[in-house]
Amino acid sequence: MQKLLLMTFWLSVSCSLLAGDSPQFRGPDGEGHSPEKHLPLTWSEAENIRWKTDIEGLGWSTPSISGSEVWLTTALNEGKSLRLICLDKDSGKERHNVEVFHHDDPGPIHSKNSYASPSVVIDGNLLFVHFGKLGTACLDRKANVIWKKELKYNHRHGPGGSPVVFGDLLILACDGTDVQYVTALDKKTGDEVWKTTREGKMAYSTPLIIEVNGQKQLVSTGGEWAIGYAPQTGQELWRFRYPKGYSNVPRPVYGQGLVFLCSGYDNPWIYAVRPDGAGDVTESHMAWRLDKGAPLNPSPLLIGNELYLVDDSGVATCLDAKSGTQHWKKRIGGNFTASLLLGEDRIYMLDEAGKTYVIAPSKEEYRELAVNELPGRTQATIAAADESLFLRTDKSLYRIQTPR
Repeated sequence: MQKLLLMTFWLSVSCSLLAGDSPQFRGPDGEGHSPEKHLPLTWSEAENIRWKTDIEGLGWSTPSISGSEVWLTTALNEGKSLRLICLDKDSGKERHNVEVFHHDDPGPIHSKNSYASPSVVIDGNLLFVHFGKLGTACLDRKANVIWKKELKYNHRHGPGGSPVVFGDLLILACDGTDVQYVTALDKKTGDEVWKTTREGKMAYSTPLIIEVNGQKQLVSTGGEWAIGYAPQTGQELWRFRYPKGYSNVPRPVYGQGLVFLCSGYDNPWIYAVRPDGAGDVTESHMAWRLDKGAPLNPSPLLIGNELYLVDDSGVATCLDAKSGTQHWKKRIGGNFTASLLLGEDRIYMLDEAGKTYVIAPSKEEYRELAVNELPGRTQATIAAADESLFLRTDKSLYRIQTPR
């Protein structure tokens, strides 16, 4: 039955996505599901590496892939030079390397963060890059700048959440220590279309577009509140409060009629909330909550009826998504920041030391299929495209592929 449910879920995902591309943070659907087949199970520096390209500077943006191109951002000179890089997908050779913004004083960031952590969003012939308050820009596929804009807010620990494209809009959550708001820009001009302020604390989460009862919603986790918006107008539809939550990083996931939200620092909880309410739904629409094993940084992964988590200290958990009942829990050790990825009926979990745990989706037990290791620090989420995994370390980008 478990296998049948997984296959049914997988087919529904695969039919709606285009294999070969991964145009944004957490893949085609933004929730960590990849329709790719023939993905590698094992690798090392000497095994299943199609190419390895060194990347100058430091960035934790996930590689974004479209057609023959791989796009990512990096920061040089302690954040003074913020750059966009394009690699050839087949060879790993550099096609473009352009400075998008330059700041003589980019300000401080958290020691765990980088100045280039938000991921590139690819939308047809347009590319969108975001460096928090240090700048947002649109470029074409030849790396020519179309427009630039600087959004005003103090993100304190550096840039975090990635942009989201909805129709003709580029939507960003800007939750600083001074002001908090969500804004939509005209993706062709950069002009502001709407801006909705909110109260709370700083946060670094990427919003998610969902559909509820035939209507689109934008779900954004901010400090203290998660809020559902009408993405066309920025009108607030509902809000859910998690007391004392701040510095939220995980992206929400959605399924089984529930949106799954992580409350942030210092003591993380995960909440399952029905997104069909209006106004303050804190008391009325919570299905369940859990404080054990909730992540501070890695985004959850929903597969059918099961919700998979790995917390920052390396405890993996499988829950029943509808009830929150724990199926199993396993301490695997290490430290985790990158979000989980589903591909080839496997879950890929990357820790901060270059080690990837590959497990089988199962509510019966934690079943490890492989553990693979590459040198370097690793905080960027793995991307899957064209039968390959694209894994970024602090020094290099790898294309990992099983020869066929």
